[in-house]
Amino acid sequence: MKILLTGRSGQVGSALERALAPLGNLTAVDRAGMDLLDAHAIRAKVKELKPAIIVNAAAYTAVDRAETEREAVFAVNAAAGILAEEARKIDALLIHFSTDYVFDGEKRTPYIESDAPAPLNVYGASKLVSERLVAASGCRHFIFRASWVYGPASRNFLRAILAAADSKPELRVVDDQHGPPTSSAALAVALAHILARPDLLQRPSGIYHLSAAGETTWYGFAKEILELKGPKARVTPISSAEYGAPARRPGNSMLDNTKARNTFGFGLDHWRDVLAAVMRTMH
Repeated sequence: MKILLTGRSGQVGSALERALAPLGNLTAVDRAGMDLLDAHAIRAKVKELKPAIIVNAAAYTAVDRAETEREAVFAVNAAAGILAEEARKIDALLIHFSTDYVFDGEKRTPYIESDAPAPLNVYGASKLVSERLVAASGCRHFIFRASWVYGPASRNFLRAILAAADSKPELRVVDDQHGPPTSSAALAVALAHILARPDLLQRPSGIYHLSAAGETTWYGFAKEILELKGPKARVTPISSAEYGAPARRPGNSMLDNTKARNTFGFGLDHWRDVLAAVMRTMH
């Protein structure tokens, strides 16, 4: 089967390139291979390759910077709509990744797919638009929402904590946002299992939550990272208000994965187990 993967240089895209390669004829592109700001280039690439599956891992994901770059983040993330239109024309399946940040975090229990979105920041608003463009296109699609994605490479919370602990005796980390840290590698392996299902095309299009099991805070995540590996800096819990990030984040980023598990027969392991596995791969 022919697969087109976008965003190969990102943390999710790079993990997907490794995980999806055994499934068939994989073409992975980055911005140089297909610029998301160029609708003609997107349409031309899809027409050229005629893939059976398009996996869109490309996105503008700098959450705080997005607050002052609204036009750019919406332009990049809305490109999912063009991919979806082209997928419909050739009857391809589109896989699109989204985020817990489409919710405001006011709910006390984990979010299910049908809960009403209410993004608090520009990034979340742009991803909600991308979801709606994909759904409205009429193409066959799976939209996977994940929480707190990190990995051994690229810029993310794991790398930031390890780097900060090298130079600071104390790290002040937010302790009033709750969620499941989700490894990009685990996410990629999950998708590979899903795409390998012989009855894949009989699964219903729609939104699915696909994040790690368990729950913690950014403070708890940081403590676990430094207990597993790295300098023993002191970690102090603080509030979101004390941290003062430009973009507001939801207090509850928990996603209920029941629908994905029931539909595809696959789910992600507990975040602590996955983090330990990721750390073992790091030097």
